[in-house]
Amino acid sequence: MNDRTCIVTRKQAEPDELIRFVVGPDSAVVPDLKRNLPGRGCWVSADRLHVEKAAAKNLFARAFKAQVVVPPNLGDMVDGLLSRSALGMLGLARKAGAISLGATKVESAVRGGLALFVLHATEASDDGVRKISQARRATVHIGGPSILAYKLFSEAELSLALGGTNVIHAAVLAGDAGKAVQKRMVALDRYRGGTPDDLAMLAAVADEDEAAEDME
Repeated sequence: MNDRTCIVTRKQAEPDELIRFVVGPDSAVVPDLKRNLPGRGCWVSADRLHVEKAAAKNLFARAFKAQVVVPPNLGDMVDGLLSRSALGMLGLARKAGAISLGATKVESAVRGGLALFVLHATEASDDGVRKISQARRATVHIGGPSILAYKLFSEAELSLALGGTNVIHAAVLAGDAGKAVQKRMVALDRYRGGTPDDLAMLAAVADEDEAAEDME
């Protein structure tokens, strides 16, 4: 139980790729995202699929070698904790001046290489996302950083966290505050299965690079 081995896959992984669970005083399984709760712990690959599989197959009881109570909404519980952690850190980044809001400012931060990553509200229009994605691709082609984008929160959630109204697009700027936010966004994105839009963008960049090489 001391090694970081997923109880579902039986594979070892780094701490950031796993979620730790412990048993509370009421025998309920509790997610320990900060990995600091007392007691014996077990580990599950840090995505919803494996968390729900561990619950469905009674693997927590086997791992703890005891009768435990698995909350029926454990998958939602972990998602909520990850989401609140990410939004809370996003609010701290805003107070540190590490956020740019609005499509124009976001595009400027991307083209200037200042953005660490981009956030789009789930309600964002295809046209608005497309313009910023083009800026991201252009930045990569001129030798700039690959700036990832996430669509994890609604306009209401982003607006509340960032103290604005109608927040559809935001850029988190490079720096310590931005890196702290990014760590939590990556965790939430991984848990929800990854960002298809971002994978498509990276694949498109790779295809364009290969085409350019073929023409040389």
